[in-house]
Amino acid sequence: MSDARIAQSALTLTVNGAPVTVDVPEDATLLEVLRDRLNLTGTRFGCGQEQCGACTVLVDGAPVFACTRPASSLTGATIETIEGAADDPVVTALIDHQAAQCAFCLPGIAMSARALLRRTPAPDRAAVIEALDPHLCRCGAHSRIVEAILSVARP
Repeated sequence: MSDARIAQSALTLTVNGAPVTVDVPEDATLLEVLRDRLNLTGTRFGCGQEQCGACTVLVDGAPVFACTRPASSLTGATIETIEGAADDPVVTALIDHQAAQCAFCLPGIAMSARALLRRTPAPDRAAVIEALDPHLCRCGAHSRIVEAILSVARP
C-alpha cells in the first residue's frame, strides 16, 4: 500500500458575501468544498455529470455546475449558494407557489432563476423555460416553478 497523499492547497473565495480560505485537495470539486469543507449542504449532489442541475451555484454571478467545476480554478471567485439566498424573492415565490414536492432540485433552480432575473429583470415564459433547461425535476412541478419565477419578474 502506497503512502502517497493528495496535495492540498489554500483556496480563497468569497462565499455568500464572506471571505473564506480553506485547505482543499487539488482535485476537489467546488461541490466537495461547499458541502464537505464549508458545511453548506443546501447545494445538492445529483448526477455528478452536469445532467441534472441540482448542484448549480453562482460563480461571479453566473450559474455553474459545482459537481464538475475544479475548486482550484476558482481562486478569488465570488460564490453564491442557496444558503445565501434565504431572503431572496425567488425562494419565497417557489415556496408560496408550492413549486416542488420533494425540493431536492430547488436550490439549483433557485440559483439559476436568480441569475436570470439579474440579467433579465422581466423575462418572458420562454426565457424562464430556457434558463431552467439544465434542471431535472422528477416531481412534475415544472409549470409551478415557471409561474413562481414569473411572479417575481419585474414588469
